[in-house]
Amino acid sequence: MELRWLEDFIALARTQHFSRAAEEQNVTQPTFSRRIKLLEEEMGTTLVNRQTLPLSLTPAGEEFLGLCQEVTRRVAATRQRLVHLAEDQAGQLRLAAPQSLLAYFLPEWLAGWASPPPLTPYLRATGWLASDFFEALARDECDLVLCYWPAGACPLMPETEGLAHHCLGHERMIPTSLPEADGRPRFALQAGARLTLPLIAYHPRGLIDLALRSHLDELPGAPRFRVLHESIQSGNIRELVGLGYGLGWLPERTVRDDLAVGRLVRAGDARWEVPLEIRLFRRRGHDPAALEALWESLSGGAALPRHTPIPTPESP
Repeated sequence: MELRWLEDFIALARTQHFSRAAEEQNVTQPTFSRRIKLLEEEMGTTLVNRQTLPLSLTPAGEEFLGLCQEVTRRVAATRQRLVHLAEDQAGQLRLAAPQSLLAYFLPEWLAGWASPPPLTPYLRATGWLASDFFEALARDECDLVLCYWPAGACPLMPETEGLAHHCLGHERMIPTSLPEADGRPRFALQAGARLTLPLIAYHPRGLIDLALRSHLDELPGAPRFRVLHESIQSGNIRELVGLGYGLGWLPERTVRDDLAVGRLVRAGDARWEVPLEIRLFRRRGHDPAALEALWESLSGGAALPRHTPIPTPESP
């Protein structure tokens, strides 16, 4: 049974005439009559009394007419909702980002816009590594990637050919530790120290770990580390550092409150901090209207969110 058969039946009931109903439905009368006959065969009963002038519906036809009207009304309403849904989705930009940027950077960045761009977080991405983000861009699984990026040159950087980016802000990775009773860090970074420090680390294929290792390689006398745990998400590292298992580097935005009240303390001075950029990537040639409008705004110098850094201890 086809939807147009139901529409045919409604037209026939309204006009009470095969020729006029066929004209309304833009088909020939023989075709129209055949459709009504097929509909009656499908329902297993006579729906139209052809012996009356004008023709009329049988009791079964009257009952069936109500069903036809309800079904066609619902289909029309559903079509309209789907059109609106498609229009809404067409203007949305799918944004893939690590959990810490979604929670601590994106809200304050969007708050700086008079009319925020239509971004929809792609939550599957919160457990991705760096390569996953850029592969998702290539597969058109997302429109934008927001990620941390090493501020200086690093070996083994992900391939970004064919991508464009804007730097939206900066972040500092702060070495943190649980404090002792006297407020000193349980695990302290000291140049030249012979101790092996327990480290709650980032996944070795992630951009943050790449930036950390590159930074430490440039520091004379960096201590040795014993990796206790590796994680993609800074929230997991924050939890284990807070339990006192080891030290870990965490984005400044995510530990601002903890450092302010002393739940965590810095494990070292400014030389151990690792600078990062916060970059927004897109594919070149991928140009939905909403994406072009956002990129044009950023190229024109859209305001960055205000960020007051935590004072950094003086280097000795």
